[in-house]
Amino acid sequence: MDSLIAASARALAAGDALGALKHVALRDDPPALALRGIAMAQLGEHVRARELLRRAARGFGSHEEVSRARCVVAEAEVALAVRDFAGSPRALTAAQAVLSAHADHANALHARL
Repeated sequence: MDSLIAASARALAAGDALGALKHVALRDDPPALALRGIAMAQLGEHVRARELLRRAARGFGSHEEVSRARCVVAEAEVALAVRDFAGSPRALTAAQAVLSAHADHANALHARL
């Protein structure tokens, strides 16, 4: 993880969505897209957040299945926030299985809820 991604993640964890965006706003790599998506969701820009999270999930390679699963869970949280219940639960169930298999219990619990 590079320093800008780490700084952005710390800012998000502290609740500073704008600070997080300052670190990754001009980047288009999958980790930056995911962090931008989460920040946009925190700012209430749900349509843009979902788009960024989908791009991030597609950008992660097959060897980064945990990161891809986390994007699926984050997108599901955004869908819940906008009360969009039309999505298929299959992707979320698959994400939960991946997260559980890799001992990411907190995100697996989010996927299950």
